Amino acid sequence: MPAAPVVVPLDGAPDVDVVVVGAGPAGASAALRLAERGLDVALVERAETPGAKNLSGGVLYLDALVCAVGDAWREAPLERVVTRNVTTLLTADAAVSLDYADSSLAGPPARGAAGAPNAATVLRARFDPWLAGRAEAAGAFPMPGMLVEALAVAEAPEAPGGRRVVGVVAGGQVMRSTAVVLADGVNSFLARGAGLRGEPAARDVAVGVKAVLGLDPRRIADRFGVAGDEGAAHAIIGDATLGVAGGAFLYTNRESLSLGVVLRLDDLVASGRTAREVFTHLLTHPGLQRYVADAEVLEYGSHLVAEGGAAMVGTVAWPGCVVVGDAAGLTLNSGLVLRGMDLAITSGLAAGDVIADAVAAGDPDATLAYQELLTASSAYRDLAAHAGMPDLLDRRGPYGPWGETARDVLRATYTIDGSDTVPLRVALRRALRRQGWRTWLGDARRIWRSA
Repeated sequence: MPAAPVVVPLDGAPDVDVVVVGAGPAGASAALRLAERGLDVALVERAETPGAKNLSGGVLYLDALVCAVGDAWREAPLERVVTRNVTTLLTADAAVSLDYADSSLAGPPARGAAGAPNAATVLRARFDPWLAGRAEAAGAFPMPGMLVEALAVAEAPEAPGGRRVVGVVAGGQVMRSTAVVLADGVNSFLARGAGLRGEPAARDVAVGVKAVLGLDPRRIADRFGVAGDEGAAHAIIGDATLGVAGGAFLYTNRESLSLGVVLRLDDLVASGRTAREVFTHLLTHPGLQRYVADAEVLEYGSHLVAEGGAAMVGTVAWPGCVVVGDAAGLTLNSGLVLRGMDLAITSGLAAGDVIADAVAAGDPDATLAYQELLTASSAYRDLAAHAGMPDLLDRRGPYGPWGETARDVLRATYTIDGSDTVPLRVALRRALRRQGWRTWLGDARRIWRSA
């Protein structure tokens, strides 16, 4: 729960230059950049090891990682390079997919550096310790197993707002610092407790239920149509969520699959269903058995993720304190791809640069510059470009009418039973009429605004 900040005197020598709370991709990237720039950094993590609190995995777009570690991306514990992206409209009895396979995705994107491919799957239990290890190697001091209880603030008449964050409270003791980086998850209890950010609205957060399913690599290659180190990323909408706003994903790892659903919290509550019920429905769905049959559940759990888009970011910088990654609402669901880790890394690097400049200038209030730098970054610009997605995902079309229409058109086209065949244009017109013109007009307007 949010804890009120502890008020301490403004004067006092800092124990470290910067405290980073949270050793996920955002926090580790901030600590790495700060340490590389010569600052004394404490990287505090409540778990015994980074990644221990993070379930399953995801797709990491590697441009951000290259910006963080350069050519050392080659040493990262990547699972498979994503060369196949599949978007599926799932109904109770059919699956209609857009399958995009492209060998060029195995190589670097047009402006990519260090030869890194476009994207790869990762398992957080392996990736997070590796990235935190890079920060430690650069000079950051890891402090695992430590729970930060509150922020330490001081009255500072010269600071904007008259108050400045001057450290954190852990184990009942104040650890003073020139600046604090909050990478403590979507709820960011520390920022909320200090009154810096409000409680996220139920419409702006989702419950993510994820599992890692063990599967022989040869079966993965056969089922997903990939070879060697190549992999696939599936985005699934429709019956996957039993009508609850959200979506599902299925990613290939070296010897496992990452399967999960992301369910908008307000719609999940309104549905009367449980997240576990929806996930079980997905795991046993006939449309997915070709991929997950005989796979063994190795890991299972849930957590909250940001779903509010650019509107959720809000204020992210105050005198002596910034928020990064999930804590800043930096998660993007474009309908085709789910992004979070690359946005987290980008925000962590930006925070590191701003704070290093602030410390060098002897001005802790210069942390306010992070707000402008983040807004100008590719992470925020991509969020802003898809600002209409939450409204589109609020409509019923993605969870029934789209898949049912695609199924009906293709069923009429491919079914040969001795009766007169139906021309495609006629099948399409009939299917569209069944859903009503209001559905298509409303969905088309939202797509136009958000795509």
